[in-house]
Amino acid sequence: MWILYGANGYTGELIAREAVRRGDRPILAGRNAARIEALARELGCDFRIFDLDAIDLSGVRAVLHCAGPFSRTSAPMVRACLEQRVHYLDITGEIAVFESIMAMDAVAKERGVMLVPGSGFDVVPTDTLAAMLKARMPGATELRLAFYSPGGEVSRGTLKTMIEGLGDGGAVRRNGTIVRVPLGADVREIPFSCGKRLAMSIPWGDVSTAYYSTGIPNITVYNAASPRAIRRVRIVEKLRWLLGLRPVKRLLQRLAERTPGPGEQRRQTAKTFLWGEVSNGSEQLSMTMTTPEGYELTVHAALAAVKRVLEEPKAGAFTPSLAFGLDFIKTISNVAIDEPHE
Repeated sequence: MWILYGANGYTGELIAREAVRRGDRPILAGRNAARIEALARELGCDFRIFDLDAIDLSGVRAVLHCAGPFSRTSAPMVRACLEQRVHYLDITGEIAVFESIMAMDAVAKERGVMLVPGSGFDVVPTDTLAAMLKARMPGATELRLAFYSPGGEVSRGTLKTMIEGLGDGGAVRRNGTIVRVPLGADVREIPFSCGKRLAMSIPWGDVSTAYYSTGIPNITVYNAASPRAIRRVRIVEKLRWLLGLRPVKRLLQRLAERTPGPGEQRRQTAKTFLWGEVSNGSEQLSMTMTTPEGYELTVHAALAAVKRVLEEPKAGAFTPSLAFGLDFIKTISNVAIDEPHE
């Protein structure tokens, strides 16, 4: 038995519906009693209503935590899982959350608990791609990752998470240390499998996780963006001091409530293109990957991760590739991986 916390959110509800379609019946949980109860009755699931200061994990073996922003919500849920010896998974993409959870490896081992943050689009495909490249070039010292989601849309939860981190700026890893840099500090052309696209550096979760998965000390992640979008980001960078103020964040969070997220047709038909490259100082090796749309991939990756944790738990804190191996991404339908080339 497992709990899906945040089942009333955009992604949580998608996961709940797909789980039930597959014949599973997770306990649906969250703080919004009306929405949780209505969804649970519709899907024929048990439900629990609790806030993060009174977490009820009795009788379950695992939690899939889908209530962001995770910078606010993950810590109490992780603590409860460690205290109650329940395995923890989430779908975060936040660097600080990854760093915090990976630092709990020793405690998780002592408690016999498995911690697997980033069990969705953030960061299953990029983490797996990084690990594949490292396996092919063991001496790599630099890693670059990029993704391109044509016409991409985000849910209100994703947008709230993005707003929460605006004041922090960008991030890369240099010589093993996470370094803060301006938003969009590096812009370059990326050769995705669908063609070349301009992309800018972003503070993506792999700046944290890829280091644990590969040991590569220098990591940068890029997102494809138009020249206009890059110019806008650089304007935002100049106003970053303002965006970090709590009243401004609260206003932006309220506006984010209007964001519905992508519709079913887009989730079923859109694709995401990924690229990765490693270098050892004298040689370079790159690979590309194509996956379903990000939210669609998150649904299937998260459910596959829960199944693995319930069937083959192991104590400690893990990235997806460390938890489930390099072939985990291949178990998800409609994922294509191109052979590496120099």
